[in-house]
Amino acid sequence: MNKKHKIDIKVKPLYLPHQSDPENSRYVFSYTVTLLNTGSVAARLLTRHWIITNGNGGKEEVKGPGVVGEHPYLKPGESFQYTSGSVLLTPVGTMGGSYQMRAEDGTVFDAAIPTFTLSAIALH
Repeated sequence: MNKKHKIDIKVKPLYLPHQSDPENSRYVFSYTVTLLNTGSVAARLLTRHWIITNGNGGKEEVKGPGVVGEHPYLKPGESFQYTSGSVLLTPVGTMGGSYQMRAEDGTVFDAAIPTFTLSAIALH
C-alpha cells in the first residue's frame, strides 16, 4: 500500500462484567475503533472482515458491509469512531482483520486492523 491510500486504525477493548456470565462461558466485550485517513486521497469504508479467536483456539469470521450500519467517507486527516461488541466463550481471546476501502481515485485497498486482545482477567 502506498502513502496515498493509508488508514490508521486504533482499537480500545473493554470487558463488560455486568453483561457477562462466566458460569455459562459468556464473556462480553465492547471495543471502540478509530479510523484515521493518513493518506492523501479520500476513501470510503466498504466492508469489514474480522477474525475472532477465543482462548481455546476456536475461530469465527465476521464479514459484512460497513460498520454499525455506516459506510464512513474519510477525507485526508479525517477520522471516524464507532463502538461495537463481541461475545467470547473464554475469558481471553483476540480480534483482528481488515476493512476494505475504496479511494476517491477508484483504488480499492485493505486497511489492516491490528490484532488486539480481549481479556476478562484483571492485570495488576
